[in-house]
Amino acid sequence: MAALPRIDLRSDTVTVPDDEMRRAMAAADVGDDVLDHDPTMAALEEEVAAVLGMPAALWMPSGTMGNVAALMMHLQRGDKFLAPEHAHVLGSELGSAAWLAQGMPDVLPHDGGPGRPTPASVRAHVAPGPYFSLRTTLLCLENTHNFAGGTVTPVSEWRALTAAATESGLVVHLDGARLWNAAAALGVDPAELTTGAATVQVCLSKGLGAPVGSVLVSDAVRIAEARRIRKMLGGGVRQGGVLAAAGLVALRSRDRLDDDHAHARQLADGLRERGWAVDEPETNIVLATTEDPAATVRALAAAGVGAVTVAGRVRFVTHRGISAEDIDAALAACAALPTA
Repeated sequence: MAALPRIDLRSDTVTVPDDEMRRAMAAADVGDDVLDHDPTMAALEEEVAAVLGMPAALWMPSGTMGNVAALMMHLQRGDKFLAPEHAHVLGSELGSAAWLAQGMPDVLPHDGGPGRPTPASVRAHVAPGPYFSLRTTLLCLENTHNFAGGTVTPVSEWRALTAAATESGLVVHLDGARLWNAAAALGVDPAELTTGAATVQVCLSKGLGAPVGSVLVSDAVRIAEARRIRKMLGGGVRQGGVLAAAGLVALRSRDRLDDDHAHARQLADGLRERGWAVDEPETNIVLATTEDPAATVRALAAAGVGAVTVAGRVRFVTHRGISAEDIDAALAACAALPTA
């Protein structure tokens, strides 16, 4: 196994449970979630649903499973669904939207800003046709948009997009893996960013730092169906409260996301001062443009800094395991690297 980077900015999934989280996991009240609904799992689901302003919720082992379960409910075989370019459901879930949900993806441009389509684009991609043409039934949105650099869809744009979807006869699924970051960046309640969606998937193991888990929220009928789908996909758990307890600690730590955003700005400013071409981060993701992103990532790794390539650029992600001092050390390591 390769040594881990000294300063790991590859993703906000690399965090490990802190002492508080480990204590909560050790003390969790548990039961067989498949048979009786684990009590701690039920408490987590109820709290996430309340925070997001939705009636019901279901813990999922991963965001990918949460997304595909939602798409399986929304799509019939051969239905077309819309998603912004480089959305996670398009390129990072191994084709499960087509393989398992049996949907045909149609890519929306970022004509409303990085990671954001416009309502006009939504309407234009739903043009009705004869019976033998594709039937468009679903709009998938992503907030924040990972590969666009953790960019945020503001409340007004979100409402306009969901309104356009409703007018066009579409249901909306939100991949909100980093919705917590969007809400923190905008200074709004997370429920402001879910209105109009039929289903929402949120992640606990990214910025919030739980070791495992996402949550799918919707109405009670859909969540009952999602529970059956989760079992079909092998996602039923037994004493899941051990994991749900970590999720509850993570969920209640949302206020600290502002620190991650500040560290991302610190990193972006420092890279710019050293001649790098870097976007201004909106949340905890920093994208840099270099001549050979893969070579840059290898050079960073040799210098002890973890990063990855996404959509032809170098991505750094700040998280709860990274301090301001770590950012300074990363910048010092980057000083000797080529900037283009």
